[in-house]
Amino acid sequence: MIKEKENTKPENKGGKKTVIIEIKELYKTFGTDNHVLTGVNFTVNKGEDLVILGRSGSGKSVLIKCIVGLVTPDKGEINVFNQNVLELKKKELNEMRVRIGFLFQSGALYDSMTVRENLSFTLKKHKRELKREEVEKEVIEALESVGLGDAIDKMPSELSGGMRKRIGLARTLILKPEIILYDEPTTGLDTITSKEISELILDIKHKRKTTSIIITHDMACAKLTADRVIVLKEGKIQAEGTYEELEKSEDEWVRSFFL
Repeated sequence: MIKEKENTKPENKGGKKTVIIEIKELYKTFGTDNHVLTGVNFTVNKGEDLVILGRSGSGKSVLIKCIVGLVTPDKGEINVFNQNVLELKKKELNEMRVRIGFLFQSGALYDSMTVRENLSFTLKKHKRELKREEVEKEVIEALESVGLGDAIDKMPSELSGGMRKRIGLARTLILKPEIILYDEPTTGLDTITSKEISELILDIKHKRKTTSIIITHDMACAKLTADRVIVLKEGKIQAEGTYEELEKSEDEWVRSFFL
């Protein structure tokens, strides 16, 4: 297994790395013989963008859903913010989820609501103490951060695929998460729009100091956003390192992702 260079992970002041996500021996099987995760181990440092690669069905999306408690693993340990996710009660889990943004492939907008209502609904659900004018201010700020302030009164059906992704990201950002989990953020988008979304991921990281896990098949997105890359094969980590290291891997299967 290729390991990342010592200086590739973001560091805190004083040169010490702060682990914000730690996965230990994670297993998940669906049915009797669909072994999706078969002993996954990795950490993510604060301020790091980790890209996860793998063929379809390799367990990438299941893995990040386990991190936020949307899927329960059969065995293993998931520590986020120094808390074992699998031991949290419902109230504690919901409190932790507010600190974690999850961008689904579709953007997952409510089709019957305007963009303003989509963002307002999310904010008011978690911060009921906010006044109407405070909610409006937060909505405008979130939309402007993704470059779509003028889309506030549009319906999701009026938006392009790229715009829907941006609005979905704005809805994620409105709660000011410390961690963002991106599930195929550029899927279905043209090359130019995909690059814009990738650049937006980087911009958010730098401006908001977020930590991210990015699931993607888009190698241009991976190259642009990744501080570090791990590759899943048959439910386990096959390789780990920087994009440039894995691109030159001696493992032909790993190298095939970069051709």
